This record gives sequence, structure tokens and C-alpha cells, in this order.
Amino acid sequence: MPYLTGNFECKLDPKSRMMIPAGLKKKLPEIETEGIVINCGFKNNLVIYTKSQWDKRLDELGKLNEFDEDSADFIRYFTSGATELTLDAAGRVLIPKFLLEHAGIKSDVMLTCQLNKVEVWDAEVYKSTYLKMPKDFAALAQKVLGSKAGRGDE
Repeated sequence: MPYLTGNFECKLDPKSRMMIPAGLKKKLPEIETEGIVINCGFKNNLVIYTKSQWDKRLDELGKLNEFDEDSADFIRYFTSGATELTLDAAGRVLIPKFLLEHAGIKSDVMLTCQLNKVEVWDAEVYKSTYLKMPKDFAALAQKVLGSKAGRGDE
């Protein structure tokens, strides 16, 4: 799967259905036949995976020691909200109410591509938090990338 890039703004309809933007469907043609898996994110957001990416995540989790308390808790928390969704004839998915409540999403949604998954945010929360470059972004880059930063091979 190629890496995903871009942001997409959309709205929930009154029945909590979200139209998958055409530009995103073009990047992920398999979602029309396989559907998607949506889950709680690590922040107040949701995460969309293609079915194949979700299966890779489950394969990773399957390698953990389920008898180790931390591993078992992580597996439990990570998979607890996971819901398989299929697109309807109009290209919409019905997002479960408990997931919308987790993310604080009411109507306006920001979909933001993150390499191999798509984060789903309340649009205002995303815009106020992540569309502003932090003053210490260079320090964060150095911390995360370490010796990789500035080599000129990016």
C-alpha cells in the first residue's frame, strides 16, 4: 500500500453517516469492496484502517504475550472499539455513536492521512491543535529523527 497523504474535510449527516471523500477513495480503492475498520485513537480521535492494514495490526498484536498483564491490557484497549464498516451505495459509512462520543465529533470532520492509516478528528479540534506549526517543531524533529535529520537524504 502506498503511503497516504493529505487532509480531507467532510460532514456527518443527521444519521451520523460520513461520506468518504472521492480523493481518499481513489487512494484506497480496496475500501469499496473490503470496507474499513474504525477504532479509537490514542488521543481524542478515531483511526481508520483498510482491512489489510488492520489485519497487519492484529498480526502484530498476536505476537504479544497475552498472559503478560500490560500486553493483555494493551490488546484489550486497542481492540475494544474496533468496528468493521462497509460503504453504502452512496459511499458513506455509519460511524457508531460511542466512537463519535470518544472523539468528541459532532458534525464537521477532518480526515488526516498518516502514512498507512487515516485519523478522524472533530474539525475544530484538529484545526486548533495541529494546523499551527509549533514553535519547537525543530526540536521535536531532532528528538524524533535524531541523527537522521539534516543528512540531506530525506
